Amino acid sequence: MTNRQQNAAWQAAQQWQERARRARPSQGAGGLKLLATWLLFGVMMIVGTLLGLFFLVIGWAMLPFLRHRMKKRAEAFRADHARPAGGNGAQDNARSPDDKHSSRVLEGDYRVKSDD
Repeated sequence: MTNRQQNAAWQAAQQWQERARRARPSQGAGGLKLLATWLLFGVMMIVGTLLGLFFLVIGWAMLPFLRHRMKKRAEAFRADHARPAGGNGAQDNARSPDDKHSSRVLEGDYRVKSDD
């Protein structure tokens, strides 16, 4: 025996090779399985691509409807938050105190104190 064959790592590698040879399927069935696997993979790729294209076209078709709905929401938002043109601000004070968007101004007298 040579020094290389006495090495534990060399013996473990030989055992792995032997197990791999025994675990290998027969060549006749292996070729048929390989062909079936590739055919199945190809069909799945084609189906996946077609599904992706279908959903892409559906998404593109829905964009105008989504745009129209977003425009309606923006118009409703602007209408809710619009202030009358040329108003004197009397309507701002008439808003309810619960209104989240009210802008209240506290009016009153103030004095500026001098530093001396």
